[in-house]
Order: sequence, then C-alpha cells, then structure tokens
Amino acid sequence: MSVAAVHTRDLAHDDPQEYLWTLNYGPQHPATHTTLRLVLKLEGERVVDAMPDIGYLHSGFEKIGEHLDYNQYVTVTDRMNYISPLANNVAWHLAVEKLLGIEVPARCKYLRTILCELARISDHLLCCGAIGLDLGAFTFFLYGFNRREDLYNIFETLCGARFTNSYTRVGGVMYDATPRFVEMVREFVRTLPKTLDDMERLLNRNRIFVDRTKGVGILTREEAMNRSATGPIARASGVTRDLRKDEPYLSYKDFDFKVICSQGKDCFARYLVRMAEMRESLRIVEQAIENLPSGPVNVEVGQRTAIPDKRMVYSTIEGCISHFELVMANRGFEVPREECYQAIESPNGELGFYLAGDGSNVAYRARCRPPSFIHFALFPHLIRGHTLSDVPAVLGSLNIIAAELDR
Repeated sequence: MSVAAVHTRDLAHDDPQEYLWTLNYGPQHPATHTTLRLVLKLEGERVVDAMPDIGYLHSGFEKIGEHLDYNQYVTVTDRMNYISPLANNVAWHLAVEKLLGIEVPARCKYLRTILCELARISDHLLCCGAIGLDLGAFTFFLYGFNRREDLYNIFETLCGARFTNSYTRVGGVMYDATPRFVEMVREFVRTLPKTLDDMERLLNRNRIFVDRTKGVGILTREEAMNRSATGPIARASGVTRDLRKDEPYLSYKDFDFKVICSQGKDCFARYLVRMAEMRESLRIVEQAIENLPSGPVNVEVGQRTAIPDKRMVYSTIEGCISHFELVMANRGFEVPREECYQAIESPNGELGFYLAGDGSNVAYRARCRPPSFIHFALFPHLIRGHTLSDVPAVLGSLNIIAAELDR
C-alpha cells in the first residue's frame, strides 16, 4: 500500500472532501492475491469510496478466440481462472459443441462432470484458505492447500498436467480415465470430509474470524440480482439460482445434490456457502465415479469432429485422414453461420461463452462472460462505510481472479 495523493486544503471553505486521503491498494499487495488495484478514498480509517482499476493482466483472450481454432483455444481458457482451469475447458467446449450440434457420449459427460466438481473443490479450498490466511488463520490455510495438492496429483494422473490442463477437446476429451484415476478420486472423496470437519472446527467459531467477517460486506438479495451476481456470492444473499439445477448440462440431472443458499448476506455467509458446497460436490463426484458408464469418451472418428488418439493416427488411414482434415488451416471443422451462448455453473458463478461462426475453422467472435469481471464491480458497494482492515475480508470473499478481468 502507498499513499498516492494527499488532500488539498482550502482554508477559506469548509469542504467535506477536505480530510479525504487517496490510497492505492495494489496492484502488488499480499491481500490482492494477484495484480489488482483499488483506489480507496479514506476518511481516517473509514473507506468513503473505492474504484476498482483493471488492466494490469491484459491478455486479449477474446481477440485470440478469433485466431485460434476450436481445439487450440482451450489453452487460453486454462489461463483465465487458473485456480479451476478444468471448469473453463468444459465451458468452452460445451459452447463449441452447441454451435456445431455435437452430442458427446455419456462417459464423456460423466468425466467432465467429475472434473468440474473437483475443480470447484479446488477453487473453494483456495478461496476459503486465502481469506483465512488474510485474516490471520495460517493453519486453516495449510489444511486447504494440502488437499489441493492431492487434486493436482489426480489431474496429473488423468492428463499429464497439474495446473494448465487443456483436457477437453471438441467432441470429447484428451484421454480416457484410467483405473488409477478412479482409485485416486475414490480415496479423495473418502478422506476430504475429515479435512473439512477440521477446517470448520478451526474457523467457524473462531472469535477473531467471525468478528471480522460477520456483518461485513452486506449484499442484499435485491442488490445481488440487480448487480448480476451469480454463484456462491448470489446464493449467500438468498438468490436460489444454480445452473446445474435450473439449466442442467452434462449429466447433472442424473445426480442428487442440494443447492446451498444462505440469508447471511455477508463475508461470513459467503465463506459458509463455499464450505458447504464442497460437501455437495463430493456427493456429485461420488455418484458419478461409482456409476461411470462404459464406452467411448469421444464422438466417432467418422464424424471428423474429435481428434483421434495418436495410436489411431499412426496406425490407421482413417485416423490419419481425420487428423489431417481437422488440423489443416483451410479445412478444419464445418461450422454453421450461426451464433450461440452456453454457460456453466463455474466455482465463482456463471461462466459463459458467446460464439459466432462464419463457416471457417475459427470463430468470427468469441465473447466471454467471466464471473470475476461482474463481481469486481460489486466491491465499491460492499466496502463503503467499512474500515481499511475490512478490505481483505471483502475482497477475499469475492474471490476475484484478475486473469478473468482484462479483455
């Protein structure tokens, strides 16, 4: 933090702005977790106003979508919300498959569902752990990050990458699940509830944490809807909306789970909603992994939409031709001159992609609706009237990922 500008005093007038200070919070600051900048107006310790300033992590990911084909672009989605990249992969290719009119096999849907929920757990563990760390709960943070390492091991077993997975493909996924992957997921589902119990015992009744989050950053139900909040932030304000239930995709309609909501409306409620959502994600993963269908994970090679695996490319003429047709710049996918929008319930809220096809093998327009971009605009409304020490609590409860902010 640094004082960027000092007030100017006009002794001849009793100006209400006379005693306000301007403070730069970020873009590099331990409590911002990434390159975020907040320009705060302070009256003593009290925050009078705040201006979120984005643009420090500009990547141009929407313009890139007009130059990379529908399989290449998945690497860009990894770098948007890099805490749960697998959910971004699924969201992108669901939109592409909707545009192309592709229906993926049942095993692929179940696998994608499992990975979306594991990504949700990974994201929530980081969000809750980080807000605990910012408010002094270092042990709580270690509990969460220890289990995230187990998730990285699971992802590495599945696709060979721990962080930027790039796992999905048009019409399927990169690799099928192995018995080792299934075994690791079952072990994770069995052991995580004990960790969540320990974490809740550490923080749920911790006097310091409760005092610093309860009644802080109030977002009413009406304000949440008017300001387009989604995900845990909206549900912590009593908005009972979850795309997994309201607009089912993948195989969510096959599973029994609850939509976690709260009437707390504050930072503490947002923390509790995320902690409870992890338990519901475990329920979904357990049902999916125990009922994982057999069969292929990609659409048939004859449709020339899914890239065939390397063994087929190297050993069969059909696989070689299909691969050639899909990767050649002047060939590729047969894309209709249409447009579509597809959204998923990502860990932070509604993540959607709008795509417009023009008949070529790349999108004419690729527009993204990332939840962090919407939620960062909530910050001034939530922080006004609170003190400077409340900034980490409010910012942490929103879980802003800066890579989603900049176009």
